[in-house]
Amino acid sequence: MTAPAKVSIDLGTRVGGGTAVLDLEELLATRLLVQGNSGSGKSHLLRRLLEQSAPWVQQAVIDPEGDFVTLADRYGHVVVDAQRGETDLQRIAARVRQHRVSVVLNLEGLDAEQQMRAAAAFLGGLFDADRDYWYPVLVVVDEAQLFAPAAAGEVSDEARKVSLGAMTNLMSRGRKRGLAGVIATQRLAKLAKNVAAEASNFLMGRTFLDIDMARAADLLGMERRQAEMFRDLESGNFVALGPALARRPLPVRIGPVETSARSTSPKLVPLPEPAAAEDAHDLIFTPGADEVRPLVPRRPPAVAPTADVLAQLARSVPPAPSPAAEPPPGLSPEQRQAAIDAALREILSESDAGFRTIAVLYQDFLVRCRIRRIGGEPLSLAAFRRRLAVAHAGIDIVEAEAEDSPWAEVLAMAGALPEDMQGVFLSLARAAFDRRPCPSDADVARAYGSRSSGRARRLMAYMEERQVIVCRLDGRGRRIVAIPGLAWETEPGDPNAAASTPLPETTPAD
Repeated sequence: MTAPAKVSIDLGTRVGGGTAVLDLEELLATRLLVQGNSGSGKSHLLRRLLEQSAPWVQQAVIDPEGDFVTLADRYGHVVVDAQRGETDLQRIAARVRQHRVSVVLNLEGLDAEQQMRAAAAFLGGLFDADRDYWYPVLVVVDEAQLFAPAAAGEVSDEARKVSLGAMTNLMSRGRKRGLAGVIATQRLAKLAKNVAAEASNFLMGRTFLDIDMARAADLLGMERRQAEMFRDLESGNFVALGPALARRPLPVRIGPVETSARSTSPKLVPLPEPAAAEDAHDLIFTPGADEVRPLVPRRPPAVAPTADVLAQLARSVPPAPSPAAEPPPGLSPEQRQAAIDAALREILSESDAGFRTIAVLYQDFLVRCRIRRIGGEPLSLAAFRRRLAVAHAGIDIVEAEAEDSPWAEVLAMAGALPEDMQGVFLSLARAAFDRRPCPSDADVARAYGSRSSGRARRLMAYMEERQVIVCRLDGRGRRIVAIPGLAWETEPGDPNAAASTPLPETTPAD
């Protein structure tokens, strides 16, 4: 099907007469924010938009309640169950862009933090797609305040940071990559302002709280005294404004849809005939003939963070046998250090080590320590991550921790970075110390456990902002990285070169 020069989406009717249309091509360039309290028709509006635009543009729906999975039967969307690893979700998202398949990411059944991590991984995969696959995609995020909260909540700071970062990338930098964000929220006051501010089109529905009405009026360029109108809007009625909708605030009523959500608003139904007190007592407390086991909760229990589980496993490692019961003598501190270094080298020698999570690597390390009978208190997860980063960079830990060693300053600089970036920085520092060519973007991505050159460039830019590295180009466009204060500098290297070590083959299961 060949699209005409301008594709207009029929949203419904204007209040007062006429058809309310949305310029799809303009929407792809300017993004959309939908706001409305529960029952205002917000999800109905999103469904209308998705149904009307399905023939023209690829779609990706972030669905926290599983309401949009019904699009699969009518419009061919593929439902992606989010109950899988973050790496799997990133790879699936990359294939979504490669093959231009419309999908619904079903987050139903996950707790709030798991939803944030899964959505961030999937959005990151869409964002990091190769330039060859930057086709237009309408990315619809329902209940956006869950993924871009204005303030910290009960979830961990790390989960909030990655989710907010993914949403910010979608709304602020996604346009150049073909990603058009459509975000919907019940509460404008709960949505991060830097995410909401990137939208140029607005559809504001019914809301009751003064703070939300005031923000809605500000976004639409209305006077504060006009904000009261948002209380009086009926379900399915919105005020539209933006280059893809209308140049002045325009009341619209959303038209009907062809699919329906699995969940519906509760309806009043007649109660059964009242039973006698004794009968009601028996109905409640006497098990029925078909009851074979207690009812299972609809949602699974919250999954404990991996770091907590691994820390518990580390604490439960049985103590080393006493010298009297163990014939071989205990290891000296030097021997113990050498055994730990050997275990780390074995882990790093495996071809897929760079792409396994730190939690899996840590569990592997604990097993290797038990095999070698390395007694004493095991390394904590944080200490293991640091030692692994040092070993990956080829730095001798004893030499590095010496007071007069220049590496002590490098380790202190690494400590100011997030834990997952320290290995990359130490690898760059080692290359500068050895005067080797500067690692390429592919090498930096591999050290970070990624295959995305774009992520590697953002990582380098972040470290330069934190003033732990200085990057410059020579006359031939080759990159040079220097470590401030130490006069260490790499030789020029091509940032676009292939990885120096071949990447492991990806199995079909990946």
